[in-house]
Amino acid sequence: MSDRTKIILLLLPALSVIGLLFFGGLAIGLMRSFNYMPVIGLTEPNLAAYVAIFSDREFYLSFALTFHIAFTSTVISCVLAVGAALLLRRAFIGRVIINFLFQLNLTVPHLVGAIGILYLFSQSGSFARLAAEWELIARPAEFPALVYDPYAIGIILQYVWKEVPFIGVIILANMQTIGEDYESVARSLGASKWQSFRHVLLPLIAPGLSSASVIVFAFTFGAYEIPALLGANYPAALPVLAYRSYTDVDLASRPEAMAIAILIALLSAAMLCAYIRLSRRGMGR
Repeated sequence: MSDRTKIILLLLPALSVIGLLFFGGLAIGLMRSFNYMPVIGLTEPNLAAYVAIFSDREFYLSFALTFHIAFTSTVISCVLAVGAALLLRRAFIGRVIINFLFQLNLTVPHLVGAIGILYLFSQSGSFARLAAEWELIARPAEFPALVYDPYAIGIILQYVWKEVPFIGVIILANMQTIGEDYESVARSLGASKWQSFRHVLLPLIAPGLSSASVIVFAFTFGAYEIPALLGANYPAALPVLAYRSYTDVDLASRPEAMAIAILIALLSAAMLCAYIRLSRRGMGR
């Protein structure tokens, strides 16, 4: 028996349980999204739930908001993470401490960060009270709406705060593996720092950056707790909209909730496929 077979057999019990729970739940959700719920008398599968959500204006507003949150958070996080990695790759006094502080919030749960955003940036939060105390505004209520706002600024702030270290650690590891020899050669040939970064370093770290971006985008697109805590009531993010439909007193709304959840799962699966492809491409290079 080969070592690979032994590893598969050792992992098989745990993988079987995980697979049963995951794919079993996915199968049940898929059936319910097709209006198949014998408990409440729905025994003829159909596409009524998908037709209903694609005919609802709120679904498109929620999708646009969710895409805006995921895309904006990912782009800002990537830019800041690359900048932080460029700084941390260089030797300077206190680099170890700064690097430790940079990675510190990797272990902090998202909900803890969301509560921090709520207490700091809301119109009754610390910054609003300080602005009123320093007479920058007449009263805390005049502070810009950064939480529960239609542009999801508070949600994006939370995701950026949380995801910059995650992406930064990956990029920093790539930069340290690559070294500075390629950039040194480019500078010796007359390239500026910006040209050596754009044409030499950026293409080298692109696979790792792309993979991390896909993970962050998929997570922020499908996350529920942060939009539920910091988001506006209307339009709500897709996961929040799905939860509201699922907890509606009318059980007939549950197929629509399942349909939204299935759509989110399909997009996450597409992001996973993109991640695998980018990872293989990076390994090939």
